[in-house]
Amino acid sequence: MKKTFSFHPYLLAIFPILFLYSHNIGQLSMVSFYEVLIPAAIMLGFTAIAVVVLWLIFKRNSSKAGIVVSIFLVLFFSYGRIYEIIVGFRIGGFIIGGHRYLLALWLIIFIVGTFFTLRTKINLHSLISILNVIAVILVLFSLVNIGIYKFRTRDLRQDISPAPQEEEAAAVRDPGELPDIYYIIMDGYAGSSSLEEFYDYDNHEFIDFLTGKGFFVASESRCNYPWSYLSLASSLNMEYIDFLSEDAGIDSDDRTLPYNMITNNKVWKFLDSMGYQFVHFNSSGWGPTDKNSNADISIRANRFNEFYISLIQTTMLKPLEEYIITDTGIQKVLYSFSNLGKVNQIDGPKYIFAHIMTPHPPFFFDADGGLVPEAEYKLSAYWDREKYLDQLIFVNSKLETLIDEILSGSKVPPVIIIQGDHGARSTLGEPHSDREDPANIGWQYPTAEMLRESTFILNAYYLPDGGSSFLYDCISPVNTFRLVFNTYFDQDYELLEDRSYYSSYWQPYNFYDVTEIKDYSEQP
Repeated sequence: MKKTFSFHPYLLAIFPILFLYSHNIGQLSMVSFYEVLIPAAIMLGFTAIAVVVLWLIFKRNSSKAGIVVSIFLVLFFSYGRIYEIIVGFRIGGFIIGGHRYLLALWLIIFIVGTFFTLRTKINLHSLISILNVIAVILVLFSLVNIGIYKFRTRDLRQDISPAPQEEEAAAVRDPGELPDIYYIIMDGYAGSSSLEEFYDYDNHEFIDFLTGKGFFVASESRCNYPWSYLSLASSLNMEYIDFLSEDAGIDSDDRTLPYNMITNNKVWKFLDSMGYQFVHFNSSGWGPTDKNSNADISIRANRFNEFYISLIQTTMLKPLEEYIITDTGIQKVLYSFSNLGKVNQIDGPKYIFAHIMTPHPPFFFDADGGLVPEAEYKLSAYWDREKYLDQLIFVNSKLETLIDEILSGSKVPPVIIIQGDHGARSTLGEPHSDREDPANIGWQYPTAEMLRESTFILNAYYLPDGGSSFLYDCISPVNTFRLVFNTYFDQDYELLEDRSYYSSYWQPYNFYDVTEIKDYSEQP
């Protein structure tokens, strides 16, 4: 009988990677397929080596070698999912939902599976055929899902229409006189009023430092939108994005449109037309700000992004999650602070964008910059107010050093904008995956208390040559570059009314106006 080739291990090696990408493609739309191919190639290489080694050990029995490798791959890629289900599970007072017990169970399953595979005397031809067919179906399912998504979104707005003044823009100043423009997003940096009310912390030392250096700190500034990708899509395009309710749909959670708005934004386009170099700090590891293909210069600490993090969390590498993810996250933060102050050494006018994922969780640093022991990679861990505050205090010290470096090393006084994309969220609690869970009510219909904490932001401007005279206390991010372009490039943007909108995590485009701070027990 003709032997059936065992190709199922190779397909099972790439299926979980393709599935993770296809299942989350709406949130990972800025992750290139090339970045998906890297772990796929690594797993294919590992699988090929494992198959060859076992083929030699099993006396050139490719069928049994393939089955054993497939058993391992299934266990390897399912580990993280199972761990999340059983973590902390107890029988009586005994915790069995820990890594040591699950790893031991997985080892037993692998040994037993290998033993029976080696000892069996039955013809494995039919089993190999079934495994091959199942593997093909699984991979095709993911590829078709990816293809459908790419086809469905091909006509979505990949580019943003030019800013109204862009076609008329001309060099209004000599390039040697143009200021470098720093747009530094400190993710989740709450406003002073929120810090005082909810964290019992007076941030006056840092605010006094800023004002002493010539910054204007907008004391009543609030974010325009509650989520980073909505907030940045708005501020970088100098417009409200209520049109996404119609373009994407109020029931959609697909992030393709706002992600593309962040990548191909009006601010970059205008400054590019003015002869600016775009320097992008790949400092977040998150979606659309992890990289930007439009950048003239990209500066990165490492290549870890949210896709690789999610992949690690599903595998048997999960016990190393703390070490792998914490280390890469720390690298990104420290690398950004260490190198932002050196960009002014590059000749010519520059637009520098950096999205630094702190003081937003995870909490890596204590107030003195020491590493928090057993830092947990939880992006929603705002409820730990003490750790949030410690990390914010550390961030303040790094920002002070950075500001001194930028100001002292700039030949032309620069424009510096340091801004939170949204506030803190300790009052919202930890979100649960089930949107109907009562614990999620604050994430859908915020109270006045929640709005005070989550919408007030740090919003500080260094605008030389009298630019600060045009600022006001409640300026919001949507007006940031309207004002900057009017001031330094003789543009004529109308300042928009400063308003705040809310939308739930599950319906991000179902916006409602929360400019008035009050309890919202249901959507107006």
